[in-house]
Amino acid sequence: MKTGVVLHYSERLPEDFRWCVENRIPTCQLSVPPEQETAETAERIVAACRESGMEITALVGTWSGPNEWNFRQGPQTLGIVPAAYRYARMQELVRCAELARMLEVPGVCTHMGFIPENPNDPAYGEFVGAARWLAGAFRARGIGLYFETGQETPVTLLRVLGDIGAENTGLNFDPANLLMYGKANPIDALDVVGRYVRGVHAKDGEYPTDGYSLGREMPMGQGRVGFPAFVAKLKEIGYDGALTIEREISGPQQKNDVLTANGMLLDLIG
Repeated sequence: MKTGVVLHYSERLPEDFRWCVENRIPTCQLSVPPEQETAETAERIVAACRESGMEITALVGTWSGPNEWNFRQGPQTLGIVPAAYRYARMQELVRCAELARMLEVPGVCTHMGFIPENPNDPAYGEFVGAARWLAGAFRARGIGLYFETGQETPVTLLRVLGDIGAENTGLNFDPANLLMYGKANPIDALDVVGRYVRGVHAKDGEYPTDGYSLGREMPMGQGRVGFPAFVAKLKEIGYDGALTIEREISGPQQKNDVLTANGMLLDLIG
């Protein structure tokens, strides 16, 4: 296993890559805004990778339109589950897959939305059909489609990946999200969906404390994930990919927390 960090594309990308590599963070997942997913952007990213030695393990698929990261408006605004935004967002994700192809990055991870728990819900079937089409468009480009955990239970993820039936689909497993959305203990969840894990976010968090707001994201080691046991479980199931640190704050404290998390992970990787 290697460590990594989630980065966002900007003019500072070469400096960000150098800072990571100099601080023993050799990989990243990279988020690029939909309007910048172009051949010119690909050329700049390739040049920055070549200069720094950075390895991009996945792109983070983003999409336009409203997005409310809570339990009240989230089901109506996130991912490709809401029919009102589905078509436009699917096209944006295909453009992200095309950028991944140009960069020779193996996959794109993205939040798919609040997938219905009930397989008899008509919205569930609509989602499966849309995700199956999307997986086919990704497969035509040689790219994996990785659902980021959070808005659904592990059993729902197990069901939907089986119903889609596409070999290039998998999970970007975020243990903190499973806690922050109140969906599962992340270590136990690996017993259910571990065979689908293609990427891992190294993030910590807490369970929700009310019915409408997510639980709090926390610095690594201060939440409920339990990273020594979590990394041990990943080794047990045979995962050998990147542990990509995600710290969703800004400013100097973000870099401090990333460096602390990286040190912890390097000790745990051994």
